[in-house]
Amino acid sequence: MKSLRKHITLLWIVFTSSSCFAQTASLSGKVTDDGEPLPLANVLFKNTEIGTATDIDGIFELTNIRAGDYVVLVTSLGYQPYQTKISLEAGANKTINIQLEASAQSLDETVVTGTLKPVSRLESPVPVEVYSPTFLKKNPTASVFDALQNVNGVRPQINCNVCNTGDIHINGLEGPYTLVLIDGMPIVSGLGTVYGLTGIPNSLIEQIEIVKGPASSLYGSEAVGGLINIITKKALNAPEFFADGFATGWGEYNLDVGSKISVSDKTNLLVGINYFNYDVPVDNNGDNFTDLTLQDRISLFQKWDFEREDNRLFSLAGRFFYEDRWGGEMQWTPDFRGGDEIYGESIYTRRWELLGKYQLPVKEKLLLSFSYNDHNQNSVYGDTEYLADQRIGFAQLTWDKTAGNHDLLFGSAVRYNHYNDNTPATTEADNIWIPSIFAQDEYSFAPKHSFLAGLRYDYDQRHGNILTPRAAYKWKISDNDIFRVNAGTGFRVVNLFTEDHAALTGSREVIIAEELKPERSVNVNLNYLKKIYSDNGTFIGLDASAFYTRFSNVILPDYETNPNQIIYDNLNGKSVSQGVSANLDIVFPSSFKIMVGATWQDVSNTENGVTQQQILTESITATWNLSYTFHALKLTADYTGNLYGPMRLPLLGDLDPRSEYSPTWSIQNIQFTYKGLNNFELYGGIKNLLDWTPNRGNPFIIARANDPFDREVTFDSNGNAVATPNNPYALTFDPSYVYGPNQGIRGFFGLRYTVF
Repeated sequence: MKSLRKHITLLWIVFTSSSCFAQTASLSGKVTDDGEPLPLANVLFKNTEIGTATDIDGIFELTNIRAGDYVVLVTSLGYQPYQTKISLEAGANKTINIQLEASAQSLDETVVTGTLKPVSRLESPVPVEVYSPTFLKKNPTASVFDALQNVNGVRPQINCNVCNTGDIHINGLEGPYTLVLIDGMPIVSGLGTVYGLTGIPNSLIEQIEIVKGPASSLYGSEAVGGLINIITKKALNAPEFFADGFATGWGEYNLDVGSKISVSDKTNLLVGINYFNYDVPVDNNGDNFTDLTLQDRISLFQKWDFEREDNRLFSLAGRFFYEDRWGGEMQWTPDFRGGDEIYGESIYTRRWELLGKYQLPVKEKLLLSFSYNDHNQNSVYGDTEYLADQRIGFAQLTWDKTAGNHDLLFGSAVRYNHYNDNTPATTEADNIWIPSIFAQDEYSFAPKHSFLAGLRYDYDQRHGNILTPRAAYKWKISDNDIFRVNAGTGFRVVNLFTEDHAALTGSREVIIAEELKPERSVNVNLNYLKKIYSDNGTFIGLDASAFYTRFSNVILPDYETNPNQIIYDNLNGKSVSQGVSANLDIVFPSSFKIMVGATWQDVSNTENGVTQQQILTESITATWNLSYTFHALKLTADYTGNLYGPMRLPLLGDLDPRSEYSPTWSIQNIQFTYKGLNNFELYGGIKNLLDWTPNRGNPFIIARANDPFDREVTFDSNGNAVATPNNPYALTFDPSYVYGPNQGIRGFFGLRYTVF
């Protein structure tokens, strides 16, 4: 009897198990781009938690799926989303093949920067430009700072011919007007402004989002001219292992290495290392000064992603950055550091960062974001020492709420800033707390119309109450036509020495004319976005904008009133940045892709009724990228370049023989990438094809390079240099006459290895 019951029980288990398996199905397939496998494409069942990613061969497989009807959504950066309906019967093993269409500028990605919440780029009321790692690979560089040279309206500006530190200009506005974020955290500012865009392995970047125009109502005082948000990959989207290294003919070496590690079933770790080295002094322009600053840099990055119930977000990331850079006279060694025998500029930088996001375990969408960084800088500029420490803490809580036609966002933030240095401008350390609250409402008042209004309140103990309102209107004319209007105000407190290294380099005396007042701005931006899909498979995208920004109390360095001084003062007048910009993207069925952008801008300062073009600000810019893939050869060719129009340059006086305006100049590059080896990519090419450098047409670039300590300069009773037989132009040592890189033509070769 017991034996019979055992057999009946066994038969029942087998029957029920078979019935359970019979209720499930599987789906597999391949995702391609023009016949080529597309790895790391996301394959998801809409409104479910079912999903996976394709492997290196573009293959995916999903098993144990409950029978039923589903909508399959396939997405990948740089491609138009694809979706299709499928019906899975019990026990079926269905196979589908999917081909994604390239979207040259990726118009449909999810973006977060414009409104602080995830939204389709097409649905965002704030225009956001998005750039993927594929874009960065078209002209490989050792840092994001250099890679942005091929973004229309964005220009990396080198601020010193000796130390080669720089910042990012957006629409002609100086670097400090641009806020740099990492994963949405505003931890790159002050001392870190120069270094925030270096040391992040490009292979760990998910995408770069750029907003041109003020975003102070969401991000605070530093987002006056625009912002750059570097979004790092989640572990799910990252390869198991990658290594990318390249070298140039100038002796530059760059290495990125990273890995995804599964710590547990619900914990994933992403680790990356970037190392860059350049230690070969070069002086091609014959002034006995290094043309390119020597650098030894290492950056360590890690990001932890934790899986939680209901897909709530929890991530922690950290980065350590160290750099030793120097430039100066060719015979300089560290033994001369800080002395007055041989001129050199040496900068030791040590920086670490921590940032995280945690979605609270409640029904409402409450997200806590936090970050902290510590930055130490030990620098000498000739015999001038600059020692500085900065610590910035930030915490923010946001509540994302939808109520009818209103998409609401409420938030509160607090920012702590500690800064201390050894300059005359800092008599005691700053310890500043800035609490903030903000609110935003996007109201869809008609099927194709929405209006966004936002307001931020900050309390700064130095300047009191600060209000920054913002408004945006979006008209979705059709699925392929969108018109936007954005307006807002900005507020910025200037950190003089951390933002302008020209205040420390050279022999000019720094004069702070009065107590500097905060800068304020008003901005209006018009944007039109158009997509065209032709019958033959050609895609055309047009993104055009017109912008106007007016500043009051603007603080600019005055190089002209006294050639021996840099005078910092609030402008007694107005400063205006205005212009038009357009990007055109074309993708042909033949795999030929064109990306072209151009900007015309007028950036001027008006004081006492006199209007002048702002120094070191170009009138026109253009960028391009022409790409073609030879599929039979598994070879891709990329031709990239930029063009910049005339800039007014800082001269030292009426006798200065250097050109007052720069020429129209261009940096052009070509690269070939071979993908015929499993897991490997070989790439190489030539940078600066035209071998352009700024010393063309100029007698010299660095003034008095032969006398960097001004020992042979004669001054009058007012402290002005006077013309003498050995100084006929009445100059002092000054390396601030710089508007482009001194690095000429060079070849490069690299290798990428990726395991998915």
